[in-house]
Amino acid sequence: MAKKNNCFAIVVLLVMVSMAVGCSRKTIYSHYEPTPLEGWEKNDTLSFRVMLIRSDGSYKEEIGLRTSGAYPFTGLTLVVEQRSVPSGMMRSDTLHARLVSRDGTVQGKGIVYYQYKFHLANLRLNEADTLYVSIRHNMKREILPGISDVGLILQRLDE
Repeated sequence: MAKKNNCFAIVVLLVMVSMAVGCSRKTIYSHYEPTPLEGWEKNDTLSFRVMLIRSDGSYKEEIGLRTSGAYPFTGLTLVVEQRSVPSGMMRSDTLHARLVSRDGTVQGKGIVYYQYKFHLANLRLNEADTLYVSIRHNMKREILPGISDVGLILQRLDE
């Protein structure tokens, strides 16, 4: 019984340490939206809302992506539209994400599912702004199989 308690205590300690090390104080938002594995439709827009920025500053914005081996292309083109309220900032970006290098090497991390992060922009946001972001794919194929999740990560650059 004592061995079970010791093992349990060690597991709990390892989980707590990994959570403390893995969390970044600079990351103020990280959220993924799922897409149907059978196919992400071209007109299916994913929406994100970052509520009430705590302070004025510069922020790094990244797009996260998770794919399976069923994704048939070496790259992905995303259209990202965003606006902040009440400051009124509006912008539209096109992200050309290369998933496989020219020599055929997958650029993401993983075995069955691959995880990617792509830098999108550096933004200047004001205190109390709410950021609204919409993401859709802009590929010739109407339905893209093999994309499981698309995410938005926002990190503070200056402190």
